[in-house]
Amino acid sequence: MYTMKQVCDETNMTYQTLKYYCNEGLIPNVKRDGNNHRVFDEHDVKWIKDLICLKKCGMSIQEMKIYLDLRLQGESTIPQRKEMLAKKRDSLLASIMELKNCVDFVDWKQNFYDEVLSGKRPYVSNLIRIEDD
Repeated sequence: MYTMKQVCDETNMTYQTLKYYCNEGLIPNVKRDGNNHRVFDEHDVKWIKDLICLKKCGMSIQEMKIYLDLRLQGESTIPQRKEMLAKKRDSLLASIMELKNCVDFVDWKQNFYDEVLSGKRPYVSNLIRIEDD
């Protein structure tokens, strides 16, 4: 069994976030020790790691609750869960493409600056107005 602190250390989650997830019902069947402190087993820790990943995927707390509810219903809800995850995957791929475009811009701009600094290209700026004589 793991204490809250041990789970936080294992998952790199803050104590406040873990407590919030518990209070929101995202971690079902939370057990308590003799002092009424929350304790977690291996299955709980695995699920908490899944929640962290779902959050990083952009899933809201409400979406995580829906996903959890579907999981608790068992195998019959696998198609709905697959659909939820497919939508998240599409969204993540779109975000990756946006980030790739940003990286491409930065690379292009760095190359432009390198060429200006080496004298291969004149410096031109859309922000600095040059008056015609």
